[in-house]
Amino acid sequence: MFELFGIGFDQILHLDILITVFIGVLGGVIAGAIPGFTITMAVVLALPFTFGMEPTQGVATIMGVSIGGLSGGLISAALLGIPGTPSSVATTFDAFPMVKNGYPGKALSIGIWASFFGTLISTVALVTIAPQVAAFAMKIGPWEYFSLIFFSLTIIAGLTGDTIEKGLLAGLFGLAIATVGIDPMTGVSRFTFGLYFLKAGVPFLTVLIGMFAMSRLLTEIESKALRNDAISKGEQQYDSKFKLDIIGSLMIVLKQPVNLFRSSLIGTFIGAVPGAGASISNILAYDQAKKGSKYPEKFGTGIADGIIASESGNNSTAGGGLITTLALGIPGDAVGAVILSALMIHGVTPGPLLIRNNPEIIGSIFVSLVIASFFMIIIQFLGAKVFVKIVSIPKYVLVPVVLALCIIGSYVLHNRITDLYILLAMGIIGYFLVKYKYPLTPIILGVILGPMAEVNLRRALITDPNPMLFFTRPISLFFLVIALLSVVLSVKQNQKKNLAEKQNKLS
Repeated sequence: MFELFGIGFDQILHLDILITVFIGVLGGVIAGAIPGFTITMAVVLALPFTFGMEPTQGVATIMGVSIGGLSGGLISAALLGIPGTPSSVATTFDAFPMVKNGYPGKALSIGIWASFFGTLISTVALVTIAPQVAAFAMKIGPWEYFSLIFFSLTIIAGLTGDTIEKGLLAGLFGLAIATVGIDPMTGVSRFTFGLYFLKAGVPFLTVLIGMFAMSRLLTEIESKALRNDAISKGEQQYDSKFKLDIIGSLMIVLKQPVNLFRSSLIGTFIGAVPGAGASISNILAYDQAKKGSKYPEKFGTGIADGIIASESGNNSTAGGGLITTLALGIPGDAVGAVILSALMIHGVTPGPLLIRNNPEIIGSIFVSLVIASFFMIIIQFLGAKVFVKIVSIPKYVLVPVVLALCIIGSYVLHNRITDLYILLAMGIIGYFLVKYKYPLTPIILGVILGPMAEVNLRRALITDPNPMLFFTRPISLFFLVIALLSVVLSVKQNQKKNLAEKQNKLS
């Protein structure tokens, strides 16, 4: 399957495509470096700018934003002790202490190299595993596919929600949104409430921007810290004239192959699990590095091992998340959902047939991951000191800019003013959901997976109306059983968590 690299290089190695990928990586790094500006927001806001591009160029650009965002969180995590994105939380454990010890350039350089190698390792895993997963998916029927989607929604609800109940309710809300519009099997309008513009359904991109970007803006507007949210010079823990240690840090990373590969493989696996993502992989990779170390007591004091584990762990989810996204059409997380929507907007249908029907798209994704990784280290090493200043931009400057991008992004897809009403509605709904600690990711994945689940469920029942086939076919039963187990385990974990909180309050 490595012959797809040849096809990919032929598609990607054009000046205009390389320029847009470079700009995508640059934008992702900047977005990732700004605390509170998540990778999902960056990818969502970048998506409308790809509408006029060819599919290979558009998808490659989005991949660039994703890679840049994953590594950009390192900057504020190391220099300020504030993770730019949730995927960089564990990076602060050792990168920030190393900076306070007087080695800001070393901390950044180690993190950049670890990010680079983590992405490359996960790309190799993607190229190796995705075709096998796709080949397996082509052998299963609608019963198995529905059960797989059901499992994906339940595990996402369990991993992302404050409680499993809130996660499941959020997923059901996403499924409800997906039912609005034309019935995919009969062509009959449903749940449009007499509104003509809803016959085409609720635009996915508008839901995405409203839920993730608009709701965040409303939260920021509500905050009283808007005018004083810039990083003051007194908070800086580093010398602004620091020097990067490019070669020395490369040697440090290469001298820890076990830590690097273990963390990268953890990130790849976590990325392939629906609902997990980089916010989990960086913590898990750091934890395993600490447990496997000969000197665990030094973790948290500013050692390279922790930075390598966290940064390779979070960046390797880039390739891992694409395994299920491309081979099954099931996104691993919110970023994967945006990539999935980018493919569909450009007329490409993800799933088992994608590799056979669109080898140029698959090849371009493989190659864009590699090229974006090289662009990332160039941009990071050349622009590190500039990005530090960007981190200090106050939010009262960022909010109106992001608001304008939200409006433009929602409008340009269909050029309909009604999409802006939906954007505002989704933003308000998302704001209240976040306020009451309901997760947003299950909603987005419910919107994406809802039509797939419905079509496969109805196709299975049309083929044979006996519902017991979902429980008697081995693969279908397997997914349903592990879906049930994931719900039970999530409930038990929440019960333990609540019990521990009550005991802490009593003590």
